[in-house]
Amino acid sequence: MHNKKMTTLSAIVIANMAMVPLLTSTSLAAQEQDNATPSSNKEQRAKDEASVEKIIVTGARRPKAANKIPGAISVISQEEVGRNLSLTSDATSLLTRTIPGYSESTQQMSNSGETLRGRVALRLFDGVPQGSPLREGNRAGIFTDMGIIERIEVINGPSASEGVGAAGGIINYISRTPKVKGTEVTLSSQYRTQFEDDSESWRLGFNVAHLNDNYDLLLAASFSDTGIGYDADGRRIGLGTSGSAMDSESDNLFVKLGTNFGEQDEQRLELSLSRFNISGKGNYVLVDGDRETGLSSTSEPGRPLGARASFNDFSQQSLTYTHDDLLGGALWIQYYRADQGMRYEAENSIDKQDPLIAPIPLDENGLPIGDFPLIDQSEIHSDKEGFRSAWTRIDILGVEDLELQVGLDVVKDTAQQMLALTNRIWVPPMEYTSKTPFMQLSYDIGDFTLTGGVRREDGELHVDDYTTTWYRDRREVQGGTLDYKETMTNLGAIWRVSSQLSVYVSTAEGFTLPNVGIPLRNISCSNDTNEGDVPFGGTQPDGCPNDDPISVDGILDLQPIVVKNKEVGFNWNGERANFGASYYRSDSEFGVSLRVDPETEDYIMLRRPTEISGYEVTTGYRLTDAIKVDAIYSHTEGKTRTGDTGPLDREMGIRDIGPDKLVLTANWQFSDYGKVVLGARTVFDSDINEGKDGEEHINGYTLFDLNANYKLDNAIFSLGIDNLLDKSYFLSHSQVDQWRNYFKGQGRIFSVGYTLKF
Repeated sequence: MHNKKMTTLSAIVIANMAMVPLLTSTSLAAQEQDNATPSSNKEQRAKDEASVEKIIVTGARRPKAANKIPGAISVISQEEVGRNLSLTSDATSLLTRTIPGYSESTQQMSNSGETLRGRVALRLFDGVPQGSPLREGNRAGIFTDMGIIERIEVINGPSASEGVGAAGGIINYISRTPKVKGTEVTLSSQYRTQFEDDSESWRLGFNVAHLNDNYDLLLAASFSDTGIGYDADGRRIGLGTSGSAMDSESDNLFVKLGTNFGEQDEQRLELSLSRFNISGKGNYVLVDGDRETGLSSTSEPGRPLGARASFNDFSQQSLTYTHDDLLGGALWIQYYRADQGMRYEAENSIDKQDPLIAPIPLDENGLPIGDFPLIDQSEIHSDKEGFRSAWTRIDILGVEDLELQVGLDVVKDTAQQMLALTNRIWVPPMEYTSKTPFMQLSYDIGDFTLTGGVRREDGELHVDDYTTTWYRDRREVQGGTLDYKETMTNLGAIWRVSSQLSVYVSTAEGFTLPNVGIPLRNISCSNDTNEGDVPFGGTQPDGCPNDDPISVDGILDLQPIVVKNKEVGFNWNGERANFGASYYRSDSEFGVSLRVDPETEDYIMLRRPTEISGYEVTTGYRLTDAIKVDAIYSHTEGKTRTGDTGPLDREMGIRDIGPDKLVLTANWQFSDYGKVVLGARTVFDSDINEGKDGEEHINGYTLFDLNANYKLDNAIFSLGIDNLLDKSYFLSHSQVDQWRNYFKGQGRIFSVGYTLKF
């Protein structure tokens, strides 16, 4: 570990770019057509597929050919986004279906436990971070309407290229841009049902795209209403305690305005505004299931605890300027602001209690009688302001095909967590500021591309003074400022052995903060942030006087996470088939894994070394001009310590590492106007730590889905059936006991859609 606490900020003298290396995945298919829009004929369709240029912008910030980037990347096309929309309202299930190392979706508003290669990924919307590493609320998976997404670029593996938070990789959702001159209006609608009155869901979308010689404009709005979900046994699914996308309504407004100018339109200015809100309707209450009998949790009509609905509220504004010919290079600058608010379901758990507000009835033995009386809801609020820049020039210093990129990122990220009904501080106001210069070199030598770079993170975390809650003994905690300084490097090489085969090797580092809010709110008398033992009467345990000082600079759990990743892989593309594979290993000397506190049944964070490794395979084969099959497979495993010292003897479980996964997809273009896609997704059995601490057993399952669409003049009709065979199964995350999470997955869902363009 290189993380050390500094008393002052040092001057930054190294400019760098730790752009994590990227693998040219066989899933790359950045088509610019809608899900339902077929090519004019089979011959042209095959030609388009073979010639589509694999271009990415994430990490590089300028368009870059993926076959010159060594490492692991996937691009989810607009076609795949549209297919997922026609199947389900679950936004993160798209990643489960298309990204090898992405774990199973929770099918809730919370994406807790959804990881990329066993670690938390940084989610971006047009390059702007969603959520905050200061207080990871596990709600960043739903932040916009998917109908405005053109493609999703996924960097697999630790990265520092887009800032703090990408321990597992980067998922960048990129919005649509007008492509056709003139004005195009799109009206879209979807209706979903499980044939129960309260399962009906609908979505309406309205897009206006305008393009002319002077400017381009995209205006989009959508509204949706989602009913309750049912499992394959006809039983209502329980609403998640951290919020549910079921029994909810959402609205989205998005505006993007751009103009090109200059003598040859070499400059561009683009303004983007976004506002998204999803909130619970409060028509149902969670009823716990019984693990001993196998009865899943369900929902019953009624008003939930508390007085306020859970919600996700995301808004952002960005202004981007590009100049393609400045001092012989290309300049890219972005200024952004983003605000996020997340409210969670009401609870009357022990860690929300306070006898000064609501006295706890006790029996003669000092134990509580009945349920705890105080109900409260937590809210996380965060906002960001940032500046990102990059200047890229090729043939630098007169060396042909030598590319240099330099830039500077500046960000201010603030967050806090409140107990909203009683206006109590749960996690104090925090502010993280950083200045991060970077430099990246790329050199093409014939069939070889060599890359290397450095990035310097120079940040400060400031925490205000605060007092912990009653359950944490009302401790007075002295705030302060912590320094975070780290230099990350990356090296990589790719060899294009032939026009069909390329191989690569890479090493890179990623930097992130721990989920700072967890250790701050979990401080106990012993200053052990992993446990707390406060009597119901509120008196002090022996050896824990009130005047025992606590300050944030003494909390080891606030140290940063530096992840080192090594990877090798290859990619082969033939005339009718493709095949690619990669093997990786990412280590962190002071990593993070999650457990559940048996007292509060909430997450606690363990700061111990972690070693994660795995392999991924992608392949495809075109059986005929009309039929193509694809497959992805992933295996991930991780280890950490059982105790604070000793060997890495404990396998990391489902809260961090997803089970092995296989996804098969068959595409049949039965005419120039119609297409059918059949998918199958298998989660394999998993048994770890047998007979040891942290023992887990996951029963796997296989789910099928079917999607069909047909174009008729300017209209597109679609049909989707998710969980085609109506499989009854428990979600993999639910098979390990934690806070009220015993949920089955959704049963068969029928969806119909209609899109009209004019």
